[in-house]
Amino acid sequence: MQVETSFTRPGLLRPLALAVALCLAPLPLAAQQPTGGAKAESAQPDAAKTDAAPAPAQPAAPETGKSETVAPASEDGSIKEEDVVARVAIETRGAASWEDGYAKINEAIAKLRAAAQKAGLKENGRPMAVFTDTDDAGFKFDAMLPVDSPADAKPDLGADVTLAQTPSGKALRFQHRGAYDDIDATYEAITAYLDEKGLEARNLFAEEYLNDAKDSGDTNFQVDIHVFLK
Repeated sequence: MQVETSFTRPGLLRPLALAVALCLAPLPLAAQQPTGGAKAESAQPDAAKTDAAPAPAQPAAPETGKSETVAPASEDGSIKEEDVVARVAIETRGAASWEDGYAKINEAIAKLRAAAQKAGLKENGRPMAVFTDTDDAGFKFDAMLPVDSPADAKPDLGADVTLAQTPSGKALRFQHRGAYDDIDATYEAITAYLDEKGLEARNLFAEEYLNDAKDSGDTNFQVDIHVFLK
């Protein structure tokens, strides 16, 4: 069954080759190790050859520092839907090409943190980017920073920063652990998973940044991707 996936990042509409890899287990998507063992010698060995059989090939050592894609998981490892509750936040809107997307999102988050500090607002959650429109050239997004409810109904947040609420509704949470440069592979896996399960996504998905990365190649980066369902 072909599912109409309404959000698009580079690679999301490629053939869904990762569907089998996701299945139900919340395991990293990794290349399979090569099978060991050499081909059997012929029944009549050549006398000129040495008596020692060729050593079996050793499995490749697991690579370190690679990004991981993890299916949505609950405590028992099963697939679980989220009921995401809206939270008070401040937001600013932005746009970027795919090449400078990470930098633009970081700039927007820095702007929000400066605005919160200026207005005396305490952060109450991790920053996120809510993608509102995407195409081949780039994307538009709302950068959001959850904060405690302000005492003033209209705090002074500066230019282009407003009070808002984070998205809410039924969603699936996927985990990306690794470099932001590799996040497209996670979106390919999300598309494969939705197709396999016959699920339809709204034109709304959010990246929640659980820690601060040094740069887009930082393999310690942790991102939760919330895909809101129809």
